Amino acid sequence: MRVHQLLTALSYGDAIGDDTLAIQRILRDAGHESDIFCQLHHPRMASHVKRFELYRKISSPNNIIIFHFSIGSPVSHIVPELSDRKIMIYHNITPMQYFLDTNMLLAQLCYLGRRELRGFAPVVDLGLGDSDFNRRELEESGFSPTGVLPIIVDFSKFRRESRMPHRIHGDSGYTFVFVGRIIPNKKIEEVIRVFHVYQKWHNADSRLFIVGDYQGFERYYWALKDFVAELGVQRVHFTGHVTNEEVVAYYRMSDLFICMSEHEGFCVPLLEAFHFGLPVIAWQSSAVGETLRGAGILFKEKDYGAMAKAAETLRRDKDFREEILRGQREVLASYDPAITGRLLLDYVNQVAARI
Repeated sequence: MRVHQLLTALSYGDAIGDDTLAIQRILRDAGHESDIFCQLHHPRMASHVKRFELYRKISSPNNIIIFHFSIGSPVSHIVPELSDRKIMIYHNITPMQYFLDTNMLLAQLCYLGRRELRGFAPVVDLGLGDSDFNRRELEESGFSPTGVLPIIVDFSKFRRESRMPHRIHGDSGYTFVFVGRIIPNKKIEEVIRVFHVYQKWHNADSRLFIVGDYQGFERYYWALKDFVAELGVQRVHFTGHVTNEEVVAYYRMSDLFICMSEHEGFCVPLLEAFHFGLPVIAWQSSAVGETLRGAGILFKEKDYGAMAKAAETLRRDKDFREEILRGQREVLASYDPAITGRLLLDYVNQVAARI
């Protein structure tokens, strides 16, 4: 059977791109013909994709198309026209208000994407969220039936490590890390607040790595730099865009991962932290608690003092730290691609049964 994928952009090394490639491998291993059609792609992804306009030529009621939806684009306009059976994977769209003061173009795209979402409900045979948080939003928008298909995380891209971050920063000091795009919904300022409290009241010999690209959000980045200066907090390092090899180094140089994000459809870096053996301290919002599945240290309130104290307990109490890490390892095993792959094929077979 032909089970193809359609999405706006296939990026290199990002969560949706990795997920799309993993889904293709699972479908092909199961004997399905499966190609990826998109509007935009990273140069390294050129051999993996075909132009989305070409899909109309092979569209058929006997095909299944898996449509990844995370932002408004010309790709989504052709979906209602296709005669294929349709599965939508909804990766969520950040509410536009987070971007109104920093990136108006992205705010507009998010607004349009959220407007488009409800319109897909009548034409999609199965709506999947990569978290139940996303699935519930589909259900509220009129999709039926719905289900959950977690993102498949590709840890193989982290096999190599760059030594450059070690040479730049050295290996001294208890280290907090955040990994992700430097954008307003991630609430980087609150990561800095927690670290500031920790450095001031618990351990002056500490540092914070904020690892991620801020392109398009320079205004937010400079506001964060000003905030660091205003607080007088020391040893806060913004890396900007880094390679996968450098990401490995920053994870391995760190002692704990902190997440204060207000809006996540899944939050892959939480699982990356699990993979690298870093205990996670996070604030419960959107899909964050669901992704953690009871692991890590999850706060229901933004209590900077309590979070800083938890970080110090992780440093001083080795048994407590190991207990947290043991729980994270167990949860990470539950995200095994083989488990998610079987779930994907079950969903495909459900839709195929209706052809």
